[in-house]
Order: sequence, then structure tokens, then C-alpha cells
Amino acid sequence: MNALDRRTLVPEILDRLAADDPRALHSRRDLRRINALMFQAPIMASLMRKFVATAPRRILEIGAGDGTFMLKVAWRMTRDWPEVELTMLDRVGLVTPELTADFAGLGWKLETFTGDVFDWAQRTDGGAFDVITVNLFLHHFDDSGLLRLFSLLVRKAPLLLATEPLRAGLALATTRLLPVIGANEVTRHDAAQSVRAGFRGSELSDLWSAAGGRPLDERSVGPFSHVFAGAAPMPDEAVP
Repeated sequence: MNALDRRTLVPEILDRLAADDPRALHSRRDLRRINALMFQAPIMASLMRKFVATAPRRILEIGAGDGTFMLKVAWRMTRDWPEVELTMLDRVGLVTPELTADFAGLGWKLETFTGDVFDWAQRTDGGAFDVITVNLFLHHFDDSGLLRLFSLLVRKAPLLLATEPLRAGLALATTRLLPVIGANEVTRHDAAQSVRAGFRGSELSDLWSAAGGRPLDERSVGPFSHVFAGAAPMPDEAVP
């Protein structure tokens, strides 16, 4: 059996570092470059154009990090979606006032929530969202955790869009080249673990279906990315 045939989860170093740790600050800069090299923002924008039929009023991003990824997405979408209420959820508060101002300049109103995604998703307040977006976040959870998360999120919005690592040999081999862009030891370790914990085939679709949702699309995009789109059940369908 190939080592990548099944997902393997190992705790990532960045998750254990304080937000102001110099290694964490360096690694988050690395992640911005890696997102750009993987074309994650244009991939997410293309998913939005394909699956969001009308301009959304409210978007939720989970695992938002420092918010720079979604800013790049918003920059691509603002002409067609000029007024959006965006909620960013992350366990660490990293969004700066400057970033909030950048979103405002695009016509997007930003709200942030710092806390555990499960704690947030179990709340009944806050209203519904038109779409939930996820970038390089789902791979942090094992299948049981994802099933639990999907069972909560399927009630929060009619659509979930995700851009995740592709679990493939080329993607894993490419992580060895990260020193070329100046990536530190935290990023080099975590990038390889992200690939090993990434997705292929219909893995996310199967879990979304088990949570009561309707898979719309799941596939690899390029050599490094795996995308998923899932819809909530129809009104006459029961959620488990």
C-alpha cells in the first residue's frame, strides 16, 4: 500500500505556537506565499462564480487565519459582489484594523469571531449565511471530526466551498523545495504533513453525504489543490 493511500494526521507545529512567536510570524508569511503559488485565491473565486448563482449577502470563512487569503478572493469578486457581510472565524485573532479597512475599501463589511469552530457552530444565534468558505483548514481534522463539523455546518448555509491540499506524490515531493522561497522549519514540517492529511477522490463528498448534505463537485485542480463544493439538503430532506 502506498503511504499516501490513506490520510495521515500529525499535529502541525504552527498550531502549537503562540501567535506572536517569531517562528509563527515567519510561517504565516510563508503560508501567504504558498497560497499564491498554489493559486488558492483564484481557485476559490472560480468555485464561487460556478456555484453561487446570485450575489451573496453573508459569507462565513472558517479557519480564516490572518484574513489575507479572503481579501485576495474579495478583490476578485467585488465587481460582481459589491456589498458583502463577511464573517471570519479562527481560533486565534489575527485580523488587523488595516485589513478591515482594506475590506471596507472593497465595499465588504468584516466581522471577526475568535474561538473554536465547534463551539461557534453549535450556537443557534448569528443568523444564516449564504455560503461558507474554507481554505487549507479541513485537513486538520480526522474523518470523525469532519463528520461532526459537516453535521453542524450543513445547517448554517446552503453551500460550502473548500480548497484543500491534494494528497499526491508530486505535492509531497514539492514540499522539499520550500527552502527556495525561504520557508522556515515550521512551514517545511507543516507543509509535508498537510499533504499527508490532504484529500483525494470522493473523500469529502462521502463525509458530506453522511452528514446529510448533497455533494456538488470534488476534484483535484492542478498539482497541489483539491476542491469540494457541497450543498445543504433540500427543504424536504431530513438532516441526520
